[in-house]
Amino acid sequence: MAVAGPDGLDAPVDDVLQPFQIEGCAVRGRLARLGPLADEVLGKHGYPAPVSALVGECLALTAVLAGALKFEGIFTLQMVGDGPLRTLVTDMTSEGNLRAYAGFDEARVAELAEAPDALAAPVSALFGKGHLAFTVDQGPETERYQAITALEGATVSEMAGHFFRQSEQIDASFYIAAERRGLNGHGAWRAAALMIQRVPLEGGRDRSAPQSMATPGEDSVEVWNRARILAASVTDDELTDPALMPDRLLYRLFHEDGVRVYPPQALAARCRCSRERVERTLRGLTREGLEEFKVGGEVVMKCEFCTAEYRYDEPALAMLFSEDQA
Repeated sequence: MAVAGPDGLDAPVDDVLQPFQIEGCAVRGRLARLGPLADEVLGKHGYPAPVSALVGECLALTAVLAGALKFEGIFTLQMVGDGPLRTLVTDMTSEGNLRAYAGFDEARVAELAEAPDALAAPVSALFGKGHLAFTVDQGPETERYQAITALEGATVSEMAGHFFRQSEQIDASFYIAAERRGLNGHGAWRAAALMIQRVPLEGGRDRSAPQSMATPGEDSVEVWNRARILAASVTDDELTDPALMPDRLLYRLFHEDGVRVYPPQALAARCRCSRERVERTLRGLTREGLEEFKVGGEVVMKCEFCTAEYRYDEPALAMLFSEDQA
């Protein structure tokens, strides 16, 4: 979805990551707005509503975190716990391709989903005790970066803020929402995340930001607290409103101080699975080891992220292994 911008060009409203800077102070941020992308990812899985909402929030969080980094590769967010929801994984490539999946105990999650306030339940009700991990993988020739912290906080926003304060020693605040917009909550899924970050200045300039965002500004506790108060005024409805353009939402929040937006990054729902990758995996197994993957006489490999299925009957397996031996 796009509308005409002030320069006559189409300005994206959905599936976009919008970077911005609050004028005159050392605070920058990202706004991720996921529309069709979130609905496509969540629609393929058909998770119970509490799981879908949490996956949607993590998709949006992944977008703002990955967008704040300089990397070429894959950024992964993983949550692991001992509760009804055992694992949740979202990742984004440096090109802006997102995907996600969750593993959970269906009976225990169904019991939680029946509660009247299921969507408002704290994250701990789903995950129990566990940890949150962020990973940046830039390929086999680069050392992988990973940071892990305990799951602490009632919401995804609180957990992300805790991680940055404790593990990265960075002041950052998050405001995240995911919901089905439409009649009686049965419409399309949407998700959004607003991240603001206090950037320490060296010589009056942010050395870690891209050059386009490395603007002089005031750095103080008062300035940061004011930015947090303004950002905290955003509502879930504003975050996910398809009629409210990202730049208009940012102006609504920060117009008293001034806000500068930069070129947005397009986001897409796109998985990296392929038949070639599946066949490499199959060739690494013995013919006996393939038996556990058989369903109705066929080896069935299902991608946990996009739910795509790759099927191989006996003739296809014979050809696959004969090619491997050739």
